[in-house]
Amino acid sequence: MSSSLARRIDAAMGRIPCDLVLKNVRFLDVFSCTFRQGDLSICDGVIVGIEPGLKGRREIDLAGRHVVPGFIDAHVHVESSLMVPSNFEAAVLKCGTTSAICDPHELANVQGVSGIQYFLDAAGSLAMDLHVMLSSCVPATHMETNGGGTIRAADLAKLASHPRALGLAEMMNMPGVLHKDEDIIEKLTAFAAKPIDGHCPLLRGQALSAYAAAGISSCHESSELEEAREKLMKGIAVWIREGSVAKDLEALIPLLTLETSTTLGFCTDDRNPYDIAMEGHIDHLVRTAIRRGVKPEVAYRASSWSVARHYGLARKGAIAPGCAADLVILDDVASTQIHSVLKAGRFASEIAPASLGSQGHTNSVRAHVPEARDLEGPSGQVHVIGTIEGKIITSRRVASHSAPGVSRLSVLERHGNFSAPANGYVEGFGELSGAIASSVGHDSHNLIVVGSDPRDMRAALHALIECGGGFAVARGGEAIETLALPLGGLMSSQDPDSLRKRIDALKAASRSIGCTLAEPFLQLAFLSLPVIPSLKLTDKGLVDVDRFEIIDVRAG
Repeated sequence: MSSSLARRIDAAMGRIPCDLVLKNVRFLDVFSCTFRQGDLSICDGVIVGIEPGLKGRREIDLAGRHVVPGFIDAHVHVESSLMVPSNFEAAVLKCGTTSAICDPHELANVQGVSGIQYFLDAAGSLAMDLHVMLSSCVPATHMETNGGGTIRAADLAKLASHPRALGLAEMMNMPGVLHKDEDIIEKLTAFAAKPIDGHCPLLRGQALSAYAAAGISSCHESSELEEAREKLMKGIAVWIREGSVAKDLEALIPLLTLETSTTLGFCTDDRNPYDIAMEGHIDHLVRTAIRRGVKPEVAYRASSWSVARHYGLARKGAIAPGCAADLVILDDVASTQIHSVLKAGRFASEIAPASLGSQGHTNSVRAHVPEARDLEGPSGQVHVIGTIEGKIITSRRVASHSAPGVSRLSVLERHGNFSAPANGYVEGFGELSGAIASSVGHDSHNLIVVGSDPRDMRAALHALIECGGGFAVARGGEAIETLALPLGGLMSSQDPDSLRKRIDALKAASRSIGCTLAEPFLQLAFLSLPVIPSLKLTDKGLVDVDRFEIIDVRAG
């Protein structure tokens, strides 16, 4: 018998003192979805008792405060937080997020397998549990150019035995599944015994049934209530997303009830440090759900046990003997006002920050600065991408290239092929008097820029190429605000508060050139993602996602 197991048994029997006893609490019993009165006794990071009576080396009277299991983010791209993993932990652990299911396909699309390995290695140094789903779609489609090459089933199989590897990440190539693409089928078969995440926005009917029959058991891309309801009915867990751009909680919250809470969870997907600092992380979704009428017991169950149960995270997401002491102590249960957070029985405020590790990197942006004339799209009647605030899906219409509110949009390949930019048109950013550019361009992360004047667009791209990627705002032919993201053009080693301030400055700069979007940078990033309907622009051209083909920007 291991010494740790023996200690836990002795502590549970009262033969030795526990490490910590939280006395006089109301804790959530996730199995019956009820709050119960008791004491929580902890030994070696594990709960060993819930009844009063055990003694501890450290005892804290919580005076009737509520305690719930630590929150679990069901799907997140840490890269989209713009932070390296250690700083991501620093930002979200204090918000009660003690575990996260991450997909590193952003860095994988830039660096290949080494991008996945980076997160597997980083996860081992964190206090929070960072579980890595192995990226299934690198590249996401054949209609864009990435820097990570093609990651095949054999490459993923070599990583599958890593203790932090959990399963197969979001299967974005939905047409590839339905048309039995050989590489996709090989990956699905290789991971058939492990969790496989889905990615099937607006998919319904027979096609959804076929997608589920392929072994895919979750989806975080539901934006419509009946769409999500059908997915639940077909055995697909629905992760309700509220990121910095994609905000689906309001539409899907009527679906979250006691009956459905075992197969519903919360995720952030893409949430930047500004929104984490100002609103919170998973705690923000929980408090919003409660404010919209969801019973607190149900919301807290969905934020923890439901996700742990789906992914087979043994002894996680519950408050019971034998479960990890990942706990959130609340001053107020209705508003999710956090008093303190424990990870494996230690208060988060007492856990030393994780080391940043080696921050060596090379500039991954290998592109020539285009001339202003290279950023001019065709004139006349053109297909226009319609940006929808709070959504990553887009509308579409045909209009004049010079119609009010229509801006130029360009994507420049940045992985070393030095091809000419692809040009198109977009609306929804407002009447711009400058340009906004980003090296965060899902999922291949080429450079993407929106603007009214090609000279400003060129200046914004120039700034990104010089600093190794990030965000830039330009006006009058020069960059007026930038944020460098030198790790893969996706992440910075700056601390969360410094990043929040830089994003605040960037937002102010974007407003100064007439941008009306609350989150222009990540909204821009999704305009090059050709697996989300309806019209997108990649480095290879304008993509009709509904037909899954490249079309001419000119209409008619």
